[in-house]
Amino acid sequence: MRAIWKGSITFGLINIPISLFAATRTEELKFRLLRSSDLSPVNYKRVAEADGKEVPWDQIVKGYEYEKGQFVVLKDEDFKRVDIEATQTVDIIDFVKLAEINPMFFHKPYYIEPVKSGAKAYALLRETLADENKVGIAKVVIKTRQYLAAVKPTGNALLLELMHFADELVQPDTLQLPKGTEIRKAEKDMAKQLIHQMTDEWEPEKYKDEYREAVMKLIEEKAAHPEAAPKSVSKPKKETKVIDLAEVLKRSLAETQKKSRGKREAAGKLKKAA
Repeated sequence: MRAIWKGSITFGLINIPISLFAATRTEELKFRLLRSSDLSPVNYKRVAEADGKEVPWDQIVKGYEYEKGQFVVLKDEDFKRVDIEATQTVDIIDFVKLAEINPMFFHKPYYIEPVKSGAKAYALLRETLADENKVGIAKVVIKTRQYLAAVKPTGNALLLELMHFADELVQPDTLQLPKGTEIRKAEKDMAKQLIHQMTDEWEPEKYKDEYREAVMKLIEEKAAHPEAAPKSVSKPKKETKVIDLAEVLKRSLAETQKKSRGKREAAGKLKKAA
């Protein structure tokens, strides 16, 4: 795997040489635009607004629109002038309890790998953060942009998780949210019981991208039989109108109890067979 960034973690007088590696991947289906008559791929063109002419890459520059129609051009050397030293450092500013951070702040994780000379300091930071249930809050510049980030322990690794700044989070003030809604004790008790019955161990592997799987199956079928009529894959819509919340809770409890019994019976049969 190729490192996307190399630098060091610093806090106090400690410096740990590191490399960053992507910790996630997006399994997106990528489609090409085609001409319907002969399925020839249609390419995107870089066209100037002023005259509609196509612009080659070597004539394209980056510009910031500070007023409507008014731009300041920034070249590569301009970006390099902006605190070049910061682009090589994950500078930890504070250590805070992970439980105090709103999950909305977290954005994208990267694995941190130490350079051999920094292995002991890396392990020390990882173990100390895990023991204290804390994370390091840092600032880092990646690809011309400064990010807020958290250095977090996970198993034998450290993660650098990019974060949003506070002013990037949208507050829910404009939403029509329920306030002062009367919830009866019986309804709350049933809701708690339902949540309890549906509670399970966290097993991320059991959750699948059903939409992607369905589209891939459709693609495979069309590739194997191009002339076949498409099969309908629509599902009946779920009922959304709730008349009696208590009655819906009762029905939900009955269904989850039935599923729980089925799981227990299946587990018992497997145990006997073993």
